[in-house]
Amino acid sequence: MSFSSTTAAQRSDTLKPMRRVVTGTDAQGRSVISYEGLAPGQHENAKIKGRGFTDFWVWRTTPQPLHGTEDTGLWPDEFPGPAQGGHLRCVHWLSDGGDASKMPPIVQPHAPKRAADGGRSWDRGGGNNACISDMHKTESVDFGIVLEGERVLVCDSGKTTIYPGDIVVQVGAWHLWDSSRRGCHMAFDMISAAFGPGDGTHGLQEKDVPVLQPKPGQQLPAGVKPQRRIVTIDREPGKSMIVCDTPSPDVRTDPARPGYALQRMWVIEGHPAPIVPETLQLPNVLIPPKQGTVLNVVTFPPDSAWKGKASVEQAKAFYASIGASAIATCGSMPNHPYSQQSNTVDFLVVTEGEITLVLDQGEASLKAGEMGVVRGGNHAFSNRSSKPAVVAISSHDARQG
Repeated sequence: MSFSSTTAAQRSDTLKPMRRVVTGTDAQGRSVISYEGLAPGQHENAKIKGRGFTDFWVWRTTPQPLHGTEDTGLWPDEFPGPAQGGHLRCVHWLSDGGDASKMPPIVQPHAPKRAADGGRSWDRGGGNNACISDMHKTESVDFGIVLEGERVLVCDSGKTTIYPGDIVVQVGAWHLWDSSRRGCHMAFDMISAAFGPGDGTHGLQEKDVPVLQPKPGQQLPAGVKPQRRIVTIDREPGKSMIVCDTPSPDVRTDPARPGYALQRMWVIEGHPAPIVPETLQLPNVLIPPKQGTVLNVVTFPPDSAWKGKASVEQAKAFYASIGASAIATCGSMPNHPYSQQSNTVDFLVVTEGEITLVLDQGEASLKAGEMGVVRGGNHAFSNRSSKPAVVAISSHDARQG
């Protein structure tokens, strides 16, 4: 099953072109490529050339449908995404190179006010030029993944600089982005939330959950980098804070694949997404909760490190070790013992190296900075390079039909 996704009118001359792969299934239920090429859903700021965003995928119902021929990346912009769904996009932000005179002045800070774009976001000024956003918050839980450049994340309690590969989990918190030094491309998987009754614009933490820390001396396989995880939330009205800025505290490995590591990042346990400071106490690894999401960062070693050595039985044992036997299709693909199929829509964001997505019919490679949308269907991952590939994988519960 494929769809046409060429809309020249939405191409920008100044926004960076970004590649996307979307999969589906054919009439026989085999996984296939539905679209492969530049993502056409570009939206450039009407006043500032080079600032804007590219939509990769949008959904309006949770769980989202697995099938369809419509390119949802071309739907009209809704910020922070549809109230019953969400979106995957990349934002394009500019730099003034340290010379503020090159950019328009920022909006002065002001009292919180509801933004005029659907009523699910608020701002307090303090930015909103080409390279500095306003201080804002949205009724959503956002996975922000830096692709290139550099950004400063500013909360009320402090700030930190984030770099390519770093992941920020914004849990309905006030925050400001500053890209003035280098500019930035950053992917966002934004998932609808709901602030508590009587909470107004505050969107405060709903319950106290201990934030997990990496174990002292936590070891990673050779060639695997620790995955930085930054979590923000509001515990008091108008006071956002960074509650976590550490490597992932939960790392899963596979004895049959030297150099493989799955670093857990976040679990959303239902819809709307809860406003909580920690979720890794939940058991979900590859399979999300009903109407929920799991976010993992996977380091895939070169195939040469394990291929021809790892068996189908060992692959099944790995899936069993992380509670994912139900989605394992080990042995269904020649020469690819690790394969899976689930009722999920998976967003693949490659942050390092190159990975090949292998399907029943065809395959497609994704390089750093490129994204995939896997709509169910049997698939496997193959790293045919000589270096590790790092992929952030956000798996959303989905439905047939």
